[in-house]
Amino acid sequence: MDQCMKCPEQQYANTERDHCLHKAVAFLAYDDPLGMTLVCTALCFSVLTAVVLGVFANNRCLSYILLIALIFCFLCSLLFIGRPSTATCVLQQITFGVVFTMAVSTILAKTITVVLAFKVTAPGRKMRQWLLSGVLNSIIPICSLIQLVLCGIWLGTSPPFVDTEAHSEHGHIILVCNKGSVISFYCVLGYLGSLALASFTVAFQARNLPDMFNEAKFLTFSILVFWSVWVTFLPVYHSTKGKIMVAVEVFSILASSAGLLGCIFVPKCYIILFRPEKNSLKGLKDTAKARSFI
Repeated sequence: MDQCMKCPEQQYANTERDHCLHKAVAFLAYDDPLGMTLVCTALCFSVLTAVVLGVFANNRCLSYILLIALIFCFLCSLLFIGRPSTATCVLQQITFGVVFTMAVSTILAKTITVVLAFKVTAPGRKMRQWLLSGVLNSIIPICSLIQLVLCGIWLGTSPPFVDTEAHSEHGHIILVCNKGSVISFYCVLGYLGSLALASFTVAFQARNLPDMFNEAKFLTFSILVFWSVWVTFLPVYHSTKGKIMVAVEVFSILASSAGLLGCIFVPKCYIILFRPEKNSLKGLKDTAKARSFI
């Protein structure tokens, strides 16, 4: 032809470059190999968390809340897979923010409980009364309520919506969820990070607790894993496009949730299931005697 014409954004040129073809609509689908792998991983970890819920019983209330929150953390990743809609785009971010806030605030409450259990021994002190009354459990609804307010502001100003990417893959229009207000998205992540930092700070104060029952070590390591995953997520997320960007976000959700589950509960379940002799007062005393001789 004497004059070249550029194809519209929703179309692309054929191999002979003499005709425009319509681009196919694509997204991270459940029947896609990558999507299927992520779905199976999320479901397997959810079932594993439910099994741990049936096994583990120490510090029952906070542990049960944390395990239930982790189940929802794994399951919320399913909202990121499939054809995006306005409802799923909104639910993705709200569910993600609230359930992870529940999980991290529960870890904060567990950490404070562990520290107070060892450091508050005088019978008349107010902190001891807080520990016995269970007032520390109010940390979870308060922190979750603050996150709900942040999410409400996000939805009221610039909520997530369905968007298209016409140039990330040749011959395809990728359907993705646009975050809407990027500032609100980082406020949600920043608030989660501040809770994780608070948990780490409190757990670090308990580094000199007895080794026989130093749950603070597991809590500290779990928060470090959580931080590592999400700090790595940010640059990788912004360097990808299309379906891979969604997959990176889903992988980060699964990896951080699995890190919290594994670091906190796997050592305890190992003792309960495979070393039951250590899961008793006599076992603790024998361990203390052995270490005193060493």
